[in-house]
Amino acid sequence: MRRRKSSVYLSNNGYALLLLTTLINVVIISNMNAKLMLNERHILSENAFVEMVVWLLSLPLSKSHHGFKYRLALVVNGNCVLRYDNEAGKGDHKHIGEDEIPYIFTTPKALLEDFWNDVDNWRVLTCVP
Repeated sequence: MRRRKSSVYLSNNGYALLLLTTLINVVIISNMNAKLMLNERHILSENAFVEMVVWLLSLPLSKSHHGFKYRLALVVNGNCVLRYDNEAGKGDHKHIGEDEIPYIFTTPKALLEDFWNDVDNWRVLTCVP
């Protein structure tokens, strides 16, 4: 299954999509130098989108062995059904539904590939176009 790169758009049911859209960045990295490396939203359907944000940090977060802070999320019908993220003190992990699973971070490229593979697998298993 191939992902489509697109921007936010409004259609007949566009108002519902607009309600799911965060119009401001929702992230706080305090007391740390950080550079935004990736901030993208990909619309998958009228009720589903992917949002990906990756920061390059001056120092690794505690429990992480790399200099990136990230959140990659698949949101369907207003619910986050898949999310990769790392938190200070918690380290790298992913959420699939209610389950939290450790994630082994190797490179930013591998992170994005692993996430998109999970997005594609989720879409196939749930029959979401």
